[in-house]
Amino acid sequence: MTSVDPRLPLFLGLMSGTSADGIDAALVQFPQGGGCHFVHGHTHHWDPALRERLIALGQGGEPASMDALGQLDAEVGIAFAAAANQLLDEAGIPRTQVQAIGSHGQTIRHRPLSTPAFTWQIGDPNRIAERTGITTVADFRRRDVAAGGHGAPLMPAFHLAMLGSADEDRAVLNLGGIANLSLIARDGSIRGFDTGPANALLDGWCQRHLGHTYDAGGAFAASGRVDAALLERLLSEPWFALPPPKSTGREQFHLDWVQAQLGTEEPSAADVQATLLELSAATVADALLAHLPGVKRVLVCGGGVRNPQLLQRLQARLPGVVIGSSADYGLDPDYMEAMGFAWLARETLAGRAGNLPSVSGASGPRILGAIHLA
Repeated sequence: MTSVDPRLPLFLGLMSGTSADGIDAALVQFPQGGGCHFVHGHTHHWDPALRERLIALGQGGEPASMDALGQLDAEVGIAFAAAANQLLDEAGIPRTQVQAIGSHGQTIRHRPLSTPAFTWQIGDPNRIAERTGITTVADFRRRDVAAGGHGAPLMPAFHLAMLGSADEDRAVLNLGGIANLSLIARDGSIRGFDTGPANALLDGWCQRHLGHTYDAGGAFAASGRVDAALLERLLSEPWFALPPPKSTGREQFHLDWVQAQLGTEEPSAADVQATLLELSAATVADALLAHLPGVKRVLVCGGGVRNPQLLQRLQARLPGVVIGSSADYGLDPDYMEAMGFAWLARETLAGRAGNLPSVSGASGPRILGAIHLA
């Protein structure tokens, strides 16, 4: 844990993404001169049975009943509260010193192209406020969707505030379950969108064939070879050709989607893993070069920052571009999104918009989230 500035309020962010590999909790402060002061972080692992239910729902599965869905919403809220409380206990910070919690929730459906469009994150924020005694801001995405946007990605506003540069065009790449880019031009303009699958498919394929929850260091992918024909079929998915704004999730990219592309002559499991990794690298690089061709630097965050095989393939497809970690600029890559939702909670309480219409496609800036007072 780093030191706390007694002059500044504390904010706590909670995030569980497409991979549903854990609830990231980050305790931060925001100096008046700008930046983000990271105080402490903690990852709260899901109960395996609960995680299995969340992944099944996220891939388009149906809840057993309305009662089951309501109970799941409560259980997820309780788990988010436990993550916040454990973080504060580890940090030795009294609850009374935290001004607010920003909670993303767990996405179970994301349908920005349906009519009407909707996105749905569960994890009852009332439970979080009740069990922590801290004002909780949640449900950040639906206001942007109501305003005609995708409700995602929401991190580009945070990335712009923390990592923008007048000296170069740069990108922030989040390699979570889904990969997304924040494209920050040197003139301060910004765009952002999802590029396609990242860890969600890699983790799922690894778990199916090795029994491991993720491919540590990209070793499984490194043991195989890219199947060019399979890669071509995967890249032919029409979603990749859609123009921004665009967003996606596990309901679009899941193992049944992969299985449908394999055909009758299935490559080895290692070759499929190598091909899925190449798919992630290719779709990120293609999107980056198409929409910010003058990019000089890519700052990576999310779980994929610890996959050297994926970073090597990205570098091979982006010669001349510096690929580094957000840690190089003082932002822990493991907790970037959790820090971002702490920042969004601060913006909501201050009455400031948290979305970027140039990113999401919304009809205008909107104050995001609902406030649940302690």
